[in-house]
Amino acid sequence: MIRIHRLSAHLRRRFGERVQKIPLDAGFSCPNRDGTLSSEGCVFCNPQGSGSGMLGRGLSIREQWDFWRDIHVKKHGLSRFTAYLQSYSNTHGPAARLAAALDGLSGLPGLTCLALGTRPDCLDAEKLDLLAASRERLGLAEVFLELGLQSSSDATLKHINRGHDAAAFAGAAQAAAERGLTVVAHVMAGLPAPGGREGLAELLDTVAFVGALPVGGIKFHNVYVCRGTRLARWFDEGRYVPPGQDEYLDWLGEAIMRLDPRVVIHRLNGNPASGELVAPAWASNMRRVHNSIRDHFEARDIWQGKLNGAEDGPPEWFGADSGEER
Repeated sequence: MIRIHRLSAHLRRRFGERVQKIPLDAGFSCPNRDGTLSSEGCVFCNPQGSGSGMLGRGLSIREQWDFWRDIHVKKHGLSRFTAYLQSYSNTHGPAARLAAALDGLSGLPGLTCLALGTRPDCLDAEKLDLLAASRERLGLAEVFLELGLQSSSDATLKHINRGHDAAAFAGAAQAAAERGLTVVAHVMAGLPAPGGREGLAELLDTVAFVGALPVGGIKFHNVYVCRGTRLARWFDEGRYVPPGQDEYLDWLGEAIMRLDPRVVIHRLNGNPASGELVAPAWASNMRRVHNSIRDHFEARDIWQGKLNGAEDGPPEWFGADSGEER
């Protein structure tokens, strides 16, 4: 039984073949790193940012694309790809910088979709219009705008030095959806909070908050402790303990059952980069975590939307799964 609406199945149903994501580093920063809001970053964020860091090693966007594309073509014979502007906040700074980054995608062979990660407070009408226009200009089938929410609790967002509130996410999501962009919400389970740590109740509140907005996709992340972060200091001082695996699986299952089955799941767990993980140890093996999630859902008879519109079982249009796109 296919129990969730995966991105891989969504894209395969649309194009009849696998669409592979290619991470691209366009050299953006973050207002929580460059002093615009803060120089400390969110408490959980790796100072190097999520992503390949290939631009810093001298590779242009086209060279990064060709590097990864050649691997996937030779290994799997793939022909369709999603450009993933991943590192830091890819709409931070003047609109002209975003326009230049989008121009750099023109003519990339096999480019089918665009995924762009950013913060809701780094968007305005001009930047959203640029993203919407890029869909036609670059011949994109879909533009996924990945927005970091993390939690719907303003108290938690302040505690983790996020730099924006939940209302900023809601406003950005609404404005993006009005322009035909597919909003993907990033949600974290087990964040440090003023009272200690968020748990199941807070995760379900966040999922309900997302569910009331025009959000087409979601990424779930278990909180893990990265080296060089304030969270690592809190962990060393005994002020924070990340969720255990069984705890996270229970929370995730409850959230999935309440998630609208039409929402596409882009990720089910955090994926630490090599060398960055401090704790928990269970988060280090992505394949094992995926298998544990699958086994947990089967054992508990969990499927997406079980408590929200899909009470009779997973919809057939979840489709045949081809493996999660990372």
